[in-house]
Parts: sequence; C-alpha cells; structure tokens
Amino acid sequence: MFERFTRDARDAVTGAVDEARRAGAATVAEEHLLLSLLALGALDPLGVDRAAVSADLAVSRRRGGMSRADEEALAGLGIDLDGIVSRVEEAHGAGALSAPEPRRRTLGSSLRSALGRPEADRGHVPFTQGSKKVLEQSLRIALGREDRHISTLHLLLALLSRPGAVSEVLADHGVTYATAETGPAA
Repeated sequence: MFERFTRDARDAVTGAVDEARRAGAATVAEEHLLLSLLALGALDPLGVDRAAVSADLAVSRRRGGMSRADEEALAGLGIDLDGIVSRVEEAHGAGALSAPEPRRRTLGSSLRSALGRPEADRGHVPFTQGSKKVLEQSLRIALGREDRHISTLHLLLALLSRPGAVSEVLADHGVTYATAETGPAA
C-alpha cells in the first residue's frame, strides 16, 4: 500500500514514527500522525496554529487521551475525570497518564549499542490499531474520491473521520472533515 502514497504522505508516515520515537512512545498513535502532518505544514493552508494544536494534544495526553465525549460519558456515571487525573498525578507525579510506555530493547539493538553503533538502533516502532485504521481509511478515501495516490489530505481526512481526541482537537481549531475537504488541500 505504501507505494500508493505521495512523497509528502510517505514523509508524514515516517515522520509519525520519528514523532513517536522523540516522545519515547512504544507505538505510533494517531496523535503522532497529526503531529507529523503539522510539522510538514500540511495544515498550514487551513490556518491551523501548530503550537496551539500541539498544546491541546498535550492536554489530551495528560488526561490519558480521553476526549470530551469520554469525559461526558464518565460524568454521566458520576465520575469526575479531572478529579481522577488529579488523584493519579498526586500519587504518581505530574503527567503520569501521559507518560509513554517504555520502549523495549531487543537483543539486536543492545548488540548494536555495545558495538558503538547506537545510531543504528532505530528499532521498529509498531503502529497502534487506531493509526493502522487511519492508514486504511486514507486509502478508502482516496479510492472514493477516485484519486490515484494517497496524499496528506487523505491522511488528514482519515484522522478527522475517526472519533477521539485527535479529531476533537482539530475541530476545536476549526478543522472538520468538511472544512478540510473543501479548504485548500495539503
């Protein structure tokens, strides 16, 4: 499928892996795809403030990736999400829910490091089910639009088509499926 991606879309996917590595994450999540699109400037034509979106993603991460819909559902059960986050942070430190899972080192990566080649220790960072669904959805969107290749626009539309914190943060900044589709495309 990767051969169907434009150069910019490939850069966005590989950039997502780099974003996950920088964050020390064990997996590439939807958030990393969005951060990569932001870094590439793919949302600039839509007037998105990169720093503000990144800050809002950090707030979502602090809350364990919970969206407002999740918060409302919990509130309906009498559970105060902010209260839970505060108690977890009191017990385990600030940002405890946003701390990435530790990356596992393989024997091969340990051996490369021991041989003095840590730069070769790039290791495989797997994609989460959600981020895999985004990549699959980007193909479906491209096919539905009768586009021959998957572009950054298709990746963005796929992110926006999935409920959750990423699409919610984008909507808070005026980026919805409809605005992305009709606005100046990346």
